[in-house]
Amino acid sequence: MEVKETKAEQTKEKDVAFGETRDIAGTHDIGVNLFLEAEQLTAEELETEGAQVLKILDWRIMPILYLTYVIQFLDKLSLNYASAYSLIPDLGLEGQRYSWVAAIFNFGYLFWALPANLLIQRLPVAKYMGCMLLIWSVLVTAHVGAKNYPGMLVLRFLLGMAEAGVSPCMMNITSMFYKRSEQPFRMAIWLSANGMATMVGALLGFGLGHSHNTALHSWQLIFLTIGLMNFAGGCLFLWLMPDSPSSARFLTHRQRVVAVQRVASNMIGVKTPDIKPRQALEVLYDFRVLSYAAVGIACGVINGGSSNFASALIKGFGFNGIYTTLLQLPTGAIEAVIVPICGLIATYVKDSRCIVLAVVCLIPFGGLLGIRFTSLDHPWTLVGCTWLQYLVGAPVIISWNLLATNVAGHTKRAVANGLWFTMYAAGNVAGANIFFARESPRYFSGLLGLLICYAGIIVLAGGAYVSMRWENARRDATMAVGDHAEHVSNQAILDGFKDITDMESKHFRYAL
Repeated sequence: MEVKETKAEQTKEKDVAFGETRDIAGTHDIGVNLFLEAEQLTAEELETEGAQVLKILDWRIMPILYLTYVIQFLDKLSLNYASAYSLIPDLGLEGQRYSWVAAIFNFGYLFWALPANLLIQRLPVAKYMGCMLLIWSVLVTAHVGAKNYPGMLVLRFLLGMAEAGVSPCMMNITSMFYKRSEQPFRMAIWLSANGMATMVGALLGFGLGHSHNTALHSWQLIFLTIGLMNFAGGCLFLWLMPDSPSSARFLTHRQRVVAVQRVASNMIGVKTPDIKPRQALEVLYDFRVLSYAAVGIACGVINGGSSNFASALIKGFGFNGIYTTLLQLPTGAIEAVIVPICGLIATYVKDSRCIVLAVVCLIPFGGLLGIRFTSLDHPWTLVGCTWLQYLVGAPVIISWNLLATNVAGHTKRAVANGLWFTMYAAGNVAGANIFFARESPRYFSGLLGLLICYAGIIVLAGGAYVSMRWENARRDATMAVGDHAEHVSNQAILDGFKDITDMESKHFRYAL
């Protein structure tokens, strides 16, 4: 007859397993109290209820993130769509002026990227992001009243500042609600909203391009419509999105306990508002973080070039304004399919993140070679090669996931994220200015720059993979005799709640 363990015996075993668990009770992590409550639950209860909580999160968190990213990304494309109509002559943006209007958004982004990430650590993340979305919507709508080149420069700079914290907020929310093994696919899902936004935006731009009997020009209607959509989306986000598992109204108290216990295995805690300067300094000599940041600048160059000059490229292949917008519709479908596939592979194939990052770059790399060497007598081939450039979302999301899962210490993570997005913004500035009007329709300088960036990402992915595998092996080799994988994992969890960095914690293991 099987003798059931008493509650006291189960608690005693957990005390032995975690050893110093109660030493974290005084830490400032917002999830620590709920984590300590999870000691009262059995492994079977945690497993069963954890699966139920995951389903609830997928139905409540993911749709909000996806919808928000669709609406938010529409504005990133709005300038591109508006340029297919009379925006450039109406506001005097001929020549490099349009390039600078496209680029100055990234100066605002660059200026606010690091402060935004530090504010995300200090403030309730959902409330901060919701407020930024509302400010963003007002600025987008204000484009309708733009009269000249200086006015557009001011609006785009402020818009860049407002946008600087949106993607980092999405990353933080995902890492607070999902295990590191679950994050690649979830992050890929909401980033693939870029593809949906591209399709919606292309149809929206195409439809508004046929509006001729209104007081507003087609490009003004584009900004007005997208601005109002962003305002509605911002209000919805503020209403529905919780700041952390511990404040999720759609979860019961017990489910919140389970939600925190689930993400404890990420080895980074949940969140602490404390700023620790020594953690910020660690970023400067962490090869892995610097590699991710270098991937960020390469992705920025690619995005800055392809997103702002896709219309110009397609126009140069012999298509008119309205059809130039419509022909960008398939790019969204490509991104909406390929990016989640990359996320699925990175989620379910062990130690594949860096490999996926390198391999997915080969597809747009081939597309660039096609644009460079295909004759203008084959416009549809050239358009197809242009579509492949919208796969930049795949390397972006994989590098974000590498940051989210492999950087411990909340100040270090904030600074590392800020560094990535600063480099990304700088790359966008460069990308928007390596396409010269005199080189139309081939833009040889721009194509060469993008080819170099994709090659660089492949090399950096290989370097990060080797570094992390070597470090994991070194830590395993120095593990004390008698230490088991479960004990090491438990100690890593406790280190996460103590806000210890990945370089300081000998128990932390990197996700390749």
